Amino acid sequence: MKAHLRLFATYRDQAGRDRFELALEDGDTVARAVELLLDEAPSLPRDFTPHLIAVNEEFANLAYPLQDGDEVALYPPVSGGVDARVVSERIDVGSVTDAVRQPGNGAIVTFEGTTRDSTGGRRVLRLEYEAHVSMAEKVLGQVLQETAVRFGIDDIAARHRIGRLNIGDVSLAVAAAAPHRPEAFLATQYAVDRIKHVVPVWKRESFEDGEVWVGVACDPVTHAQHQAEAPYAAFLAEREAR
Repeated sequence: MKAHLRLFATYRDQAGRDRFELALEDGDTVARAVELLLDEAPSLPRDFTPHLIAVNEEFANLAYPLQDGDEVALYPPVSGGVDARVVSERIDVGSVTDAVRQPGNGAIVTFEGTTRDSTGGRRVLRLEYEAHVSMAEKVLGQVLQETAVRFGIDDIAARHRIGRLNIGDVSLAVAAAAPHRPEAFLATQYAVDRIKHVVPVWKRESFEDGEVWVGVACDPVTHAQHQAEAPYAAFLAEREAR
């Protein structure tokens, strides 16, 4: 079987190219793919250990078993600041913006996700967000790391609130900073999409006539299609081609 491996940023520069096709055996894991990568790219350090791994756009680790046709992406650490937190108190959006404010950043884009008063024509009374905090915070940080590498930015921050929220409260704040505005705008949207799709936070909406739990926004196939059609798709394709 074969796996398609992609390298980003400094990993790509060290290897001399960004894509590899690897021949694997049944039962092989990401760790085996990394071993084969080192054979294909001798310019990589012999102690090379990827900072962040994704398989088919889902975060993974070295022990993750691979299937024929899987795409494995390896992301290096970000040189600047990634600030990801899951909180139970009110989100101070200004502090999230300030976390990415640096002299070299000429553009800062901040997103506020607020709780709305209706869903599907039903009046919402209140919402409750629940998460396994340590796991949710880890995945949130992974999303920000991935976003920073893919868009070539150094500073990005996010806060996701859990607990009971009233209508109009901020449930999610994301701020991305870059030297120029296109990267800041598109990175913010990309991060919000990824957070909504992969971070394990569940939402309970309470209506006048009942309540319902809502998990991640969509399945992986729909998520991939959404990303392929989103405004940042062409930007990323052009950047990765360069």
